[in-house]
Amino acid sequence: MLGAKLTLYAMWLLQESTVGWDPLSLWRQMGVPARIVVVSLFVMSAWSIGVMIDRALAFSAARKQSRTFAPLVAGALRDGKIDEAIHIADRHKKSHLAKVITAGLQEFQAHQASAELSGEEIEASKRALDRAEAIVHAELKRGLSGLATIGATAPFVGLFGTVVGIINAFKGISSEKSTGLAAVAGGISEALVTTAIGLFVAIPAVWLFNFFTSKMEAFDVEMDNSSSELVDYFIKRTTTKGSKK
Repeated sequence: MLGAKLTLYAMWLLQESTVGWDPLSLWRQMGVPARIVVVSLFVMSAWSIGVMIDRALAFSAARKQSRTFAPLVAGALRDGKIDEAIHIADRHKKSHLAKVITAGLQEFQAHQASAELSGEEIEASKRALDRAEAIVHAELKRGLSGLATIGATAPFVGLFGTVVGIINAFKGISSEKSTGLAAVAGGISEALVTTAIGLFVAIPAVWLFNFFTSKMEAFDVEMDNSSSELVDYFIKRTTTKGSKK
């Protein structure tokens, strides 16, 4: 009796089904809503991969050029060569530090050429540095908000596909008047595939968003420190110039 029951159970599991488990077969067996979910997830994945590559290249270039820019510009400023410092910054256009330092030096140089330096001119240079920092921060952050949105919404898009697949499974049970594997396999496959794709899209997006955010925080600290050091340089230069007079 037990052997007969096991045989029947095995026959139920292995009953003939039209469901194939390769990607092409799964796609053909999906309904229109499930296909829309899968296409949407792949579009989200492609966009997030594009952002990841773009930000990785931008951050790498900013880090690399800043490492060569910092000692060169420090040497030029130490010798009082502001023009040379600006030229050095122009040769490191991808450096986040160079973009900020250039704005402060140009503002300081403009006031230095037009009138005697005072506290107001120092404040104008500081405001120029703050504006440059905000612009560079926005440039570095480009695309990261979308990456965070994809990381947060992709699982729910996949969950929608899961719900659609379960509904189709129940429809199969109703139409086949049976609870066998053949009746529910199509709907269950839709549910599992869309869930898996949603997680596949979301997990890398969340990881990379956190990684790039930590990098941006480090860049912000570096820009703040460089701006503060440059303002100190302006104050010392102004004080030295006034004492000579």
